[in-house]
Amino acid sequence: MSSLLYLHGFVSCGKGHKSTALAEHFGKENVFAPDLPYAPDDAIAYLEDLLASRHFDLLVGSSLGGFYATFLAEKYAHKAVLLNPSTEPYETLAPYVGEQRRFCDGETFRFEAAYLQQLKQYVTTPETGEYLVLLQSGDEVLDYRKAEAKYQSQRVIVEYGGNHRFENIEDYLSMIGNFTK
Repeated sequence: MSSLLYLHGFVSCGKGHKSTALAEHFGKENVFAPDLPYAPDDAIAYLEDLLASRHFDLLVGSSLGGFYATFLAEKYAHKAVLLNPSTEPYETLAPYVGEQRRFCDGETFRFEAAYLQQLKQYVTTPETGEYLVLLQSGDEVLDYRKAEAKYQSQRVIVEYGGNHRFENIEDYLSMIGNFTK
């Protein structure tokens, strides 16, 4: 069985609906879904250390996690599944500078303005990675068309309707499994 590294989005954590669905489908022992540091530089350093110490067949990233997964897939020529990925988090997260609360457990943290500048250094163009990009047109947070355009040379599926949380990930688990092969 393939091993998956799940990268959650902003104000989320490793234990959420999507990571739980992945673990139930692929086996808990095959899905690693850590809580990521809030500072982008710290998150990328943590993930690069993780990739250096463990083998993962697939990166699965949601929203901000999709942005991180793209950077890592490009740097390491990795396969990645992206769920409503953020393409410009340095812009879309600007209104969230300040005190934030995670959805999963209510933990509070401070999102610093400096993090927006950190995010800019991780912008990449899909070239060496291999992607399956799953978008929902009903995403109320991000304009799915930006991701559709950015990843146009990759396998992109747009489901009309849905939302930013991609709550019906169960409908795509077989497709994700086939993508790892």
